[in-house]
Amino acid sequence: MPIPTLPGITAKIITTDRISTRVLFSGPDDGVPVLFLHGNVSSATWWEETMLALSPEHRGIAPDQRGFGEAEFEKKIDATRGMGDLADDAIALLDHLGIDKCHVVGNSLGGNVVWQLLGDHPERFLTVTQVAPGSPFGFGGVKGVEGKPIWPDFAGSGGGLSNPELLKRLAEGDRSLDSQFSPLAALRTILVKPPFTAPREDVLLSAMLAVHLGAQDNPGGFEPSPNWPHVAPGKWGATNAL
Repeated sequence: MPIPTLPGITAKIITTDRISTRVLFSGPDDGVPVLFLHGNVSSATWWEETMLALSPEHRGIAPDQRGFGEAEFEKKIDATRGMGDLADDAIALLDHLGIDKCHVVGNSLGGNVVWQLLGDHPERFLTVTQVAPGSPFGFGGVKGVEGKPIWPDFAGSGGGLSNPELLKRLAEGDRSLDSQFSPLAALRTILVKPPFTAPREDVLLSAMLAVHLGAQDNPGGFEPSPNWPHVAPGKWGATNAL
């Protein structure tokens, strides 16, 4: 069932030459475009309040990224490319919409995509805003200011570090608060700062539960490693791509 949107937000299914996905829009069609890229275990839904807070001359654009929400399920993230698939999807969306340059905002995983976009297509962006982005060197498995891998196989990062209880509850569509590992508990204690409760908490939870799960999605599997903690990244999914 589609996730409801706030008044002032329009949802459309957009098909580019790379992927079909839901894209949320706010503001005038001819407004200055602002591209919003969401984090892991979420979707474009999480940006709605921010999109509505834009000035009247701006047009907010927020896609469900590959592996999340209403993005085409058959299209998987090739983790061996890092953020390459997600960055290419973003550029394909801009091209499809006829946008040459835009502002871009990234959060968490979306911030990692922005790092990739800046390396590949710096000429496409007017400004960059990062909100708690992931490190440009990836999520875990590295050390020092230069982001050198602790182990040659990047052990200590990727899908093998995902919490199995949280994954199980995501797959079950669990909306309870009977465990510290439930999606709702994660939302209330990790994704927002207690005691704050999001006004649209139920909708944000629905967006979390819409994450694509499986061996080629989240967590995406892992490779055994002789190096501590004895798991290295697998070849598929957003978590391994990080």
